[in-house]
Amino acid sequence: MKKTTGIVGLLAIWLLINAVQPLPKLYVIGDSISMRYGPFLEKYVQGVWQYDRKSDDGQAAKNLDVPVGANGGDSRMVLEYLKLKTPDKTFQPDVLLLNCGLHDIKRLPETNVIQVDSASYRKNLEAIYQLLKKRNIRLVWMRTTSVEDERHNTRSKAFKRYARDLDDYNRIADEVMQKHAVPVIDLYTFTRSLGSEHFVDHVHYDDSAMQLQAAYIAGYLQANRSLILKRK
Repeated sequence: MKKTTGIVGLLAIWLLINAVQPLPKLYVIGDSISMRYGPFLEKYVQGVWQYDRKSDDGQAAKNLDVPVGANGGDSRMVLEYLKLKTPDKTFQPDVLLLNCGLHDIKRLPETNVIQVDSASYRKNLEAIYQLLKKRNIRLVWMRTTSVEDERHNTRSKAFKRYARDLDDYNRIADEVMQKHAVPVIDLYTFTRSLGSEHFVDHVHYDDSAMQLQAAYIAGYLQANRSLILKRK
């Protein structure tokens, strides 16, 4: 009887400990695409992840093409941001959900010079991975959503983007993430499957698409939660 009581007591303690364990922390860094599906994603992961992201007081939303504050910008900006954040021991997400690419492939109309060349993009992603690895922060990569040349470049006068560049940079990111066995969420293919009618401007999407994007991401994170958290 005493043995049974002891086992029951230990089980009760184990259940109590696990009941109060905090949810794993998910931190998001991405461009304006992630800013727009972000509120839906936060809602969908509630009770499964503690959601947080690079944020501001609303300044990034004033012009989604200018990466400030909550808008992570290009890979160079993300790397510099993480160089500042990772030394801070209070910055300890379990998982960093990351995307950068759309700002990297901007081209000046006058010169056709690309904002971040492909070699630098690869180098930046490698450096980002190594920074996070040192802090034992698990990385999940998000493939960059699509660009349609005519749609984008008839609507955007300040800079150009091209699908061929986006395909090249997604391929580079695929290679870097595969090398390090980093999980990849293919938001590019998923969003393309929704159709072009969901665009509301040169690269952004309507509410229905954003909700579906968030649901797709949340579904991946929930289905693969244990595997993601086991990775070192």
